[in-house]
Amino acid sequence: MKQSPIIFLALLSLSVTFFTSSAKAQSTELGHNLRGENTTLSQGVNGFDHSAYKQRSLLASGTKATMTMNSFEKGGDGGGPSECDEQYHSNSFLIVALSTKWYNHGQRCFKYINIYYKDTSVRAQVIDECDSNRDCGDNIVDASYAVWVALQVSDSDWGETEITWSDV
Repeated sequence: MKQSPIIFLALLSLSVTFFTSSAKAQSTELGHNLRGENTTLSQGVNGFDHSAYKQRSLLASGTKATMTMNSFEKGGDGGGPSECDEQYHSNSFLIVALSTKWYNHGQRCFKYINIYYKDTSVRAQVIDECDSNRDCGDNIVDASYAVWVALQVSDSDWGETEITWSDV
């Protein structure tokens, strides 16, 4: 009878290990780690790269755009304060300005979009308009420095690159 608590503890330990591994595998399959941070979408599960398959599907169905770099800080190249809140913002935040048609009279203010670049994605908040009537194209996602870093944009694409984006 003294072995019952030992057997119980051993089974409990195995169960916890199994469920933790299972949760981590499911999370990796979706392209996110357990803390909800970005990961590259090339991590496979059980020999099949589910997340890369999902990424290709999102790239095909998302909106194609040109991503440019913008400073949202006072004195930066972004001009005045944000259209959404009349404030300046740190370039260390994952934030973007959208071309006039996508900005849609402020309808996307403070909403999030997913941005896809090669095998990486990031979620960024819309805080500004890139005015298509004032030297901004009609297919622009103007992104902060933090977005460029999070997407791990290659040096050759730095400053302007093709991306795909979608609403969250």
